[in-house]
Amino acid sequence: MRALPKLPRLLVVVVLVAAGLFLVAWAAATAQTERAEPPPAGLAVATFAGGCFWCMEPPFDALEGVKSTTSGYIGGSKDSPSYREVTSGRTGHTEALRVVYDAQEITYQELLDVYWRNVDPLQDDRQFCDVGSQYRPAIFVHDDEQRRLAEASKKRLDESGRFQHPIVVEIEDAGDFWVAEEYHQDYYEKNPVRYKVYSTGCGRERRLEQLWGRDSD
Repeated sequence: MRALPKLPRLLVVVVLVAAGLFLVAWAAATAQTERAEPPPAGLAVATFAGGCFWCMEPPFDALEGVKSTTSGYIGGSKDSPSYREVTSGRTGHTEALRVVYDAQEITYQELLDVYWRNVDPLQDDRQFCDVGSQYRPAIFVHDDEQRRLAEASKKRLDESGRFQHPIVVEIEDAGDFWVAEEYHQDYYEKNPVRYKVYSTGCGRERRLEQLWGRDSD
């Protein structure tokens, strides 16, 4: 039998590097996630779901009074879900953003105003090009006052006459929030080119302008 030719050393190195990157990506995608810790004393928490959590970080990071934002998963039945499990749609979680803020510097109502202008409130079980219950829009409230403000805000928007269709964003009690894998955190800062390609290609910016005008941020 004729012997197979030896692979060039460079090709072998490339193959090994590619295999290593694949294993790293697989490990990251299936890594165990951890439950979010309570906020520091004196700070409050708000949790919003509006499709891809990469795109929810920038508008809240820009707000004075917001101390941190964290991408993660909420609303499902499984503890410590991975990104791969959540995106399968089988765990019941949705991608969401946890906002830690100082209520002396910014109000929950102001956070709600920013939230509405960064989602499509007419789409249920999807946002923009991302389809499935894992991308459903929702406001997860942490106490009675947040629920009161969220419901009043939704009612005002519904009755404003701005849209011909009803607002479908659900208001739910916040349960465990699972912090997403590290490579998801601040994705728009770590990978600005890829983020821009995704957010533009997904039609998010175009749709938000249609809904809210140029004041969508």
